[in-house]
This record gives sequence, structure tokens and C-alpha cells, in this order.
Amino acid sequence: MSHQRLSMLISGKVQGVFYRASAAEKASGLGVTGYAKNLPDGRVELVAEGPPSALDSLRQWCKDGPPAADVDRVDATESPATGEFTSFETR
Repeated sequence: MSHQRLSMLISGKVQGVFYRASAAEKASGLGVTGYAKNLPDGRVELVAEGPPSALDSLRQWCKDGPPAADVDRVDATESPATGEFTSFETR
């Protein structure tokens, strides 16, 4: 099974609620690599690479996020994996 890349922009109350740390924990548990980082406009950018089934699980998790988050929207795009990541990190 080939790896894919999933790029997401998550909007809502997603900063200051441990969204990035929780996403990193979820992604690592799924065997997904990439990163999550806060953007100046209040959104979180998440880029992940891994098997399509794991990326689907991560995308579903991102719609809710951690308990303190209030996700309004998840904009996602898929593309071929680049293989540039070795782990999942917060930036």
C-alpha cells in the first residue's frame, strides 16, 4: 500500500487547547509522519503522510480534536507522499 499526503487547515477554537500535542499523539499512534503548527490567523496547519487508512482515521479525529477544542471546519487536500518526514512533530 502506497503512502499518501494529507494537508489540512483546521479552523475554530484550536489554539491553546492542546490541539497540536493531541494531534501529534494521535498521528504517532497511527504510524503517521508530518507536523502540526499554529498559524497567525488562529488556525492549525496539519500535514501528514502515511497509509490512506491511517490518514482517514486522523482526518476523522481532526474534526473533533481534543476535548477542549471546538472545531468549526477542516479543509483537506490529498497528494502523493514526499517521504520528507521521519516522525510527527509540533512546530
